[in-house]
This record gives sequence, C-alpha cells and structure tokens, in this order.
Amino acid sequence: MSNMKIVVATAEREVFSGEATMLLAPGAEGELGILPGHNALLTSLNAGELIITNGDEVDEVFVAGGYMEVQPNKVTVLADVAERAADMDEAEILVAQRKAEELIASKKDDIDFAAAEAEIAMMAARLRMIQKYKK
Repeated sequence: MSNMKIVVATAEREVFSGEATMLLAPGAEGELGILPGHNALLTSLNAGELIITNGDEVDEVFVAGGYMEVQPNKVTVLADVAERAADMDEAEILVAQRKAEELIASKKDDIDFAAAEAEIAMMAARLRMIQKYKK
C-alpha cells in the first residue's frame, strides 16, 4: 500500500505532519477524497474536518477554511484555523459560540454581522466534530 505525505499548517504553526493512505477534506465544491498518486489539484476549503487515514490509524483535524494543494505524493493544507480533535475543548467552544450569538442578538449598529455569523458557523462545525470525536 502506498503512502503520501500530509502537512496541515496555519500561519502560526504546523498542526499535523505525517504519512497517510487517504485524506478526506471539506472542499469548497464538496467532500474530496485524496489517495496517493492523485492528480495535481489546488482548491479552497470550507470549515469542516480533515480525516487523515494511515492504515488503522485515523487523525482528525478541524479546519476553518484555507487552501489545499495536492501533488501525487504530497498534500499541503494551509488553513486559516486548524486544530486536532484531541486538542479541542468543548466548553471553550460553547462559550465562544454563545458570545457570538449574544453579539448578534444585541443588534448594535457597530457589529459586523457577517463576521459574527461566520464565527457561529465555525463554532457549530467545531462542536459537531468534537461531539463525533467523543463517541
């Protein structure tokens, strides 16, 4: 079975680096499945989870947008935000989601509603992932 190198990074740090036999990613046009030897591809990513499989091992990484470059033997993900499922804190996510919802509910004139709604959507995606990870 052949492998490919996977690197997931943000502007601040490298979140994951390792070998994989398959990668599932939340592409802008839908879910993408990447196997070793895949044709070259550059795509934007939606908020969601990367599922990195290497034999029986599975790593899950939440990404909040970004880009993915696929080469036949290497995949590089440059994410706006990336966090391994094992490192996520559900209580922290719920607090951030509540704050964004309260900000929208306040209906103040100086609020960036689009940014607040995007924050709520990102927190909802993170919650879905952490709840799935806990099972």
